[in-house]
Amino acid sequence: MSLTVVGSMAYDAIETPFGKTDWIVGGAATYIAYAASNFVRPINNVSIVGYDFAQEELDELKKRGVNLEGVEIVKDKKSFFWSGRYHMDMNSRDTLVTDLNVFLDFNPIIPESYQGSEFLMLGNILPSLQINVVNQMKQRPKLIAMDTMNFWMDNALDDLKKLITMVDVLMVNDSEARQLSGEYSIVKAARAIMKKGPRFLIIKKGEHGALLFHDDQVFVAPALPLEDVFDPTGAGDTFAGGFMGHLANTRDISFENMKTAVIVGSAMASFCVEKFGPSRLKEITRADIDARIRQFVDLVNFDIKLV
Repeated sequence: MSLTVVGSMAYDAIETPFGKTDWIVGGAATYIAYAASNFVRPINNVSIVGYDFAQEELDELKKRGVNLEGVEIVKDKKSFFWSGRYHMDMNSRDTLVTDLNVFLDFNPIIPESYQGSEFLMLGNILPSLQINVVNQMKQRPKLIAMDTMNFWMDNALDDLKKLITMVDVLMVNDSEARQLSGEYSIVKAARAIMKKGPRFLIIKKGEHGALLFHDDQVFVAPALPLEDVFDPTGAGDTFAGGFMGHLANTRDISFENMKTAVIVGSAMASFCVEKFGPSRLKEITRADIDARIRQFVDLVNFDIKLV
């Protein structure tokens, strides 16, 4: 029972209408690991960092059952750095700085100790690198999930099309689903995308929840109404971590259990946005998570009497 995660480990500078931070740990693999470690261990991270990546951050991940054998540390270069400013609606943002640094040299290698992982989560990186990771797995995992973005649809579409034939679960947001499919209707977009390969499709809609598609079935998960949304950075990756963590823990990839996994992922993402970076994810306990999941269940459970 293990989960391998491939993606960025980085530093961010974030400004929102409610505050700013000039230097905080980030990256898809970081958020995914923090979320998933509440449900399954070990988590096998594959990434690359520079000399400036703090040892205490690596130690914190190790403490949570994250295996860092697949994380390359480059002694003479800086870590990937991103800076962004969010607008008042928190759904749109401006990228101010993207310094790839060590990420320019990222060539993910799956260590021998990671072979045999039953679950593989491909964070949002260059599709050719994601393909390379899948091809390195000597035994196909029980479930392969991937995240991607519109940048790759614009600049690496052929590789992306090849990749989505190789995975079981694709995660995109609603605008990316429309771009990838050429369809405006989300339902038509989902059908068109699933014909390209993935058996399951998750379309994230931010503050409006998420949709899970499989064959002719669809599940709609709500978003929890929150009083404070402080920083949405990493919320999608945290969702992926909760989703994959639950599946890896239960080893059940049925549509019914995936519905539960979507709720778990949504609950984890709702914690993420409450503070800058993964700060809130470092604080929460399993009791906090269970209570938050019950809040989601209460949102979708109701009795109705037809007359």
